[in-house]
Amino acid sequence: MKHLEGKVAIITGAAKGLGKAFAVGFAEEGAKLVLVTRKDLEGLKKATEEITAKGGECIFLQVDVTSFDDVKRMADETVKKFGKIDILVNNAAYYFGVERRPFTQISVEEWDLMMGINVKGPWLCTQAVYPYMKAQGKGKIVMLTSEVFFTGSNGFVHYVASKGGVVGLTRALAAELGPDNITVNAVAPGYTDTEASRTIADVKKYDTSRTPLKRLGTAEDIVGATVFLASDAADFITGQTILVDGGRAMH
Repeated sequence: MKHLEGKVAIITGAAKGLGKAFAVGFAEEGAKLVLVTRKDLEGLKKATEEITAKGGECIFLQVDVTSFDDVKRMADETVKKFGKIDILVNNAAYYFGVERRPFTQISVEEWDLMMGINVKGPWLCTQAVYPYMKAQGKGKIVMLTSEVFFTGSNGFVHYVASKGGVVGLTRALAAELGPDNITVNAVAPGYTDTEASRTIADVKKYDTSRTPLKRLGTAEDIVGATVFLASDAADFITGQTILVDGGRAMH
């Protein structure tokens, strides 16, 4: 049984890492996909080709999630191609290549960039798909936050704050969109072995001693919870954040 058979999903930041893993996983579960990215068009094209070669239905768009015009075009093009929008996965984030610095050494420009992509982006994307989901009487929105919201992270104050903002967005939007039968939930990965994570730290030296499952997470580890929250099996779950970190943080 395919859990997303016939569903139409938009996945932001889908060129590599978690986003690509979500794209492949959602396609395997039967979803029709619209994959978007701001700059890695080559990676996005390869992801789309990989999915279509296996028989999946998939298109890609260049989209800046901080631009309302771009995300409105994203929603409109999705409906033009597939007739509806069932799922939005707000995965795009500023993380690749971020340097750890004391909070006093983070520039205003970098702070604004972080908040723009990581918090404003999901807000705008949700605004863009909302009219279509409301009209069809149902929708699923999955946010990507992070374990660091629960644990803090030295030298990453702007990233941690932005991911806290995503948890806040998740709860507020769940309350507001619930009457329209639209659920809003979040997945919070722990430190995961992706291309972006490798620009932050040496994944081979990551200390897993405080992780009950005693290993580093992979992009594929995060897919299952995301598929679940996007599926009909999660129809009565909203406003929640699921940690997928091998048990490192518990709440």
